[in-house]
Amino acid sequence: MLQPDPRGSALQAASDGGHAEIVQQLLKHGADINAQGGEYGNALQAASCKLHVETVQQLLEHGADVNAQGGYYGNALQAASYGGCTGIVRQLLKHGANIDTQGGEYGNTLQAAAAPYSSPHPH
Repeated sequence: MLQPDPRGSALQAASDGGHAEIVQQLLKHGADINAQGGEYGNALQAASCKLHVETVQQLLEHGADVNAQGGYYGNALQAASYGGCTGIVRQLLKHGANIDTQGGEYGNTLQAAAAPYSSPHPH
């Protein structure tokens, strides 16, 4: 029995890998830019999580839903915030990302941004 690919669609896998030329070709040939599935939920979240600035810009220019929910981080803004990539965070905000969205592993954007710096407190 075939198992679903954790990277989701071909576009999500190419975005996850930061393969801008492949992303361009897939979009040119009709790939669904907002397809849901895989570990990161959609192509924009995959590219944001892996800090692929060029791929994020490409997806935004082609109309990716900046507030699409799903996947591990909840949305692209939370993924970029967790990764500490201020350039991607700025791009997403410029394209209308909602900073108050709830969901994902860390609950919201502020918690996602703080998570890498958190340490367990001894009891």
